[in-house]
Amino acid sequence: MRKVLLSGLFCLCGFMATAEPVQIVALGDSLTQGYGLVPEQGFVAQLQGWLFAQGVEAEVINAGVSGDTTAGGAARIDWTLTPEVDAMIVALGGNDLLRGLDPAEARGNLTRILEAARAADIPVLLIGMDAPGNFGPDYKRAFDAIYPDLSARFGTLYARDFFAGLGVDTPAEARAFMQPDGIHPNAEGIARIVAALGPQVAELAELAEDRGN
Repeated sequence: MRKVLLSGLFCLCGFMATAEPVQIVALGDSLTQGYGLVPEQGFVAQLQGWLFAQGVEAEVINAGVSGDTTAGGAARIDWTLTPEVDAMIVALGGNDLLRGLDPAEARGNLTRILEAARAADIPVLLIGMDAPGNFGPDYKRAFDAIYPDLSARFGTLYARDFFAGLGVDTPAEARAFMQPDGIHPNAEGIARIVAALGPQVAELAELAEDRGN
């Protein structure tokens, strides 16, 4: 009887030791890709390190393309969601804002991305963007509403603003955490962003693991 129990425990421990980590794809633009930073300082690398430090068994796949809009993300979503992907972070919209693109088009593109995730039955963390006021209050109102609306509609996890983790109130305060272009965070800025988003990514990994069991 003791041999049977020991054999069963050995098999169980062996299974646990070889369990595959959750695969999380981070679909985004230059903020996700790590523009202007050495690889180990980028968003995905720092997020991976944060998850490892917290004991979260997840592998983050960098699907950030510099300059990508929501349209670009929608165009590549089908081949991004390979069978190995268990969950997805969506962080798109910054380039739509820089170009002043129609919020209705951004909404449609993000809808396409979330529909694909729903069809693949994978959980999503949707990360929003706060529109600046230079395009007028109507534009800002329409764009800012996209992310909470779609998160509620598709039942995703939701983070209001990619840059919220910087913890600043003014552009002047933000400069210390930005690269010289004033658009992309530096390594310290990314560390702050990761610390803020990390718990939600850990929750995303847990959701993915629960669905796989």
